[in-house]
Amino acid sequence: MNYLYNEKKKGAPVFVLLHGTGGTETDLVSLAELLHPDYNVLGIRGNVQENGMNRFFKRHGEGQYDWEDLEFRGNELYEFIVKKSKEYDFKPEDAILVGFSNGSNIAIHMMLKQPGTFKKAALFAPLYPADIAETQDFSDVEVFLSLGEDDPIVPESESKRVIRLFEERGALVTTAWVTGHSLTQEVALQAKNWLDSTHN
Repeated sequence: MNYLYNEKKKGAPVFVLLHGTGGTETDLVSLAELLHPDYNVLGIRGNVQENGMNRFFKRHGEGQYDWEDLEFRGNELYEFIVKKSKEYDFKPEDAILVGFSNGSNIAIHMMLKQPGTFKKAALFAPLYPADIAETQDFSDVEVFLSLGEDDPIVPESESKRVIRLFEERGALVTTAWVTGHSLTQEVALQAKNWLDSTHN
């Protein structure tokens, strides 16, 4: 997988940056700088192609996930993060997942499938259109969710499903609402305030 690693400060937490459809490993670097300039950065490029655009997993259409591929790609991405954590000497538990759209969606999948690993996430424009039977314990998880009003891709009912997914498992959830399917400067600053207030 293509990636970048920027070490700012030895031993500092690591942002794992997961871009949206059509993005690359550099897309969210400026967001990471804003969130915390001293934290290290691992930006990862999705290795699935859809009409020439990078994604983290396949889909059959808007909001129609290829669940089998998501399972495979989620494991692949998790193993890649673990491998890089050994290479760059950080714990996966000290990673902060930062995702937009497609990146947020695979982040949620990894959190569900690897409960106990990821404790903190800032997820922008997420969508996870499934009812999950397992009741993972997220009582030590803190998550910031940026959701869209009048989002053409994620209906409000699906945004609320994502909120419930975390709340029902005991996560400490902070929400912010924007217009549409976007990551604005304003909501990025709200995410920074959230991160500043979380437990280190």
